[in-house]
Amino acid sequence: MKSIQKFTLSVVSTGLLLVGCNSDDPIPPLLGQCSTADELNQFYNYMNDNYFWNDDMPANVSPGNYSNVYQLLEALVVPEDRFSFILTEDEYQSRFVNAEYVGFGFSSRQVGNQVFINYVYADSPADLAGIKRSDELTHINGESVQTLIQQGRYDQALGSATVGVTLELTWRDRQGISYTEAVSKELVETNTVLAAEVLDIDGRDVGYYVLNTFINRTGSDLNNAYNQFTGVDELIIDVRYNTGGLTRYANQASTQAAGNNVIGEVFTKYLFNSNNTDMNFIEQFQLYDGIRQLNLDRVYVLTTASSCSSSELLINSLDPFVEVVVIGEPTCGKPVGQIPERLCDKRTFVVNFETVNALDQGRYFDGLAPNCSASDQLVGDWASPDDPMLQAAAYHMIYNQCQAVGFDAQSSNTSQSSQAADADFKPNNLAELWRSEH
Repeated sequence: MKSIQKFTLSVVSTGLLLVGCNSDDPIPPLLGQCSTADELNQFYNYMNDNYFWNDDMPANVSPGNYSNVYQLLEALVVPEDRFSFILTEDEYQSRFVNAEYVGFGFSSRQVGNQVFINYVYADSPADLAGIKRSDELTHINGESVQTLIQQGRYDQALGSATVGVTLELTWRDRQGISYTEAVSKELVETNTVLAAEVLDIDGRDVGYYVLNTFINRTGSDLNNAYNQFTGVDELIIDVRYNTGGLTRYANQASTQAAGNNVIGEVFTKYLFNSNNTDMNFIEQFQLYDGIRQLNLDRVYVLTTASSCSSSELLINSLDPFVEVVVIGEPTCGKPVGQIPERLCDKRTFVVNFETVNALDQGRYFDGLAPNCSASDQLVGDWASPDDPMLQAAAYHMIYNQCQAVGFDAQSSNTSQSSQAADADFKPNNLAELWRSEH
């Protein structure tokens, strides 16, 4: 141990995939059968009937004035909607359903003219090469990343998303040691739990896991994590980059954590617009694919402004029943969700409903405030004792209060480059998160 179809909220988890068409709507055409005009008109009608803020959409929008549905979506959404998006059907099947993409298997953030690694998928080419969270990518095929960024050639230098594309990558770890390897792009399986282990914090066994998204494989990933946590005294769920996904797995994660404290209670209430009040319903806490439950009466959750949607649902739904200690930064503020709807060769994710908890608490568009503030910094791999967010959770666990400013639970050896890398990495939805991955 280390010391230290369903809806999404972005899909309701009833076991039914509810579609947003009225009974007199035309049957959506099959892949490849839509003209641009048909696609625009279908999408416009769908938004008028099913968009959560349909009464507040601009009145002077004509679908025929737009070249594609992406432009039409941008014209129709209300100012507070940062979350609606559209994927191609191939993107949806690849990332959301099959949990895979072609690449090296890492996510990165750009800080000025530097690039740092946010996370690495298990058994991906990047993982097998030895690239880790907080490493700095310095050269691609011998060219400086700083130069590539300055010249606007960085994305091009990373190559196409094609199996077999091979690049010579050079990266530097926190100790300043550089490594160079030829790394080839492959089909990467995107594990949704990026790390899971039991930590020793002041003599307590503390389960810690990083939950990166809620998609189809999350149920089994959660079981693999919770199977390690038998008999733990505390639990820390790290959702700092989790922009959301299938609500059923937010329910599963919550229920496996709190167990008998919540099973059978109200997990959330789903509320639709005035056209669709017959779709309103209440969901109870349940295990879904889960097996092991911990029955804890306190859960720690690590958050940033990228903790959206189902991540916030986990917090808000547990709060009436157990102590939820939120550590980090205010969440993104998305108490609403989407039903993914097939549109020709695309899949739309427009906001259809809002959620409230058992006490009818919701509408947190400004985000959920943390109990204790801490910043996301790239100071090492997951569960690093130098992680300010993990330090803050450990301090609260030991002293039952927030740490004083400047407190350092462990001897921190934060390098200049990793301090710089606490710059904003704030995706607001799955599409934005996936764009950080290569």
